[in-house]
Amino acid sequence: MASKVLYPLYQLGNPQLRVFRTNFFMTLVRPGKEQPTDTAQFRIALQMTKFDVQNYLQRIYNVPVAAVRTRIQYGSNRKRNHLRQRVKRPDYKVAYVQLGQGQTFQFPNLFPEKDATAESGSFEEMQEKYLENEKQRQISDPRRGGLNDWFGL
Repeated sequence: MASKVLYPLYQLGNPQLRVFRTNFFMTLVRPGKEQPTDTAQFRIALQMTKFDVQNYLQRIYNVPVAAVRTRIQYGSNRKRNHLRQRVKRPDYKVAYVQLGQGQTFQFPNLFPEKDATAESGSFEEMQEKYLENEKQRQISDPRRGGLNDWFGL
């Protein structure tokens, strides 16, 4: 059951320099389970079809698409608000896009873990740093005019 999509009306005039942008959005999401290397997961609008997803990626981003699978994720209906009324989370559609032959996709690692060996030092060095920080923290602020710390301003 696809809903009707409204496109901008064609208007007479010269030259025809109109850019038609899509009325849809697609969000790349990190998959919860392990996926094949040639598959990417997107959260898409409920109105989008498999054909829309394929055209969107091929025409706008020049990505070769072999297959598209979609599913609708229904929002939970268990939560209640402060008035004990049920609160339903919105439904959304998920698209699994299988890329063309020879194409692979790896989700970017935006927050790489820091190397533990480079940061860690000996126990004495860490203790020295801690003691220096504590001394700096305990030095009274000269802008307070000699008032004690417990006397808040």
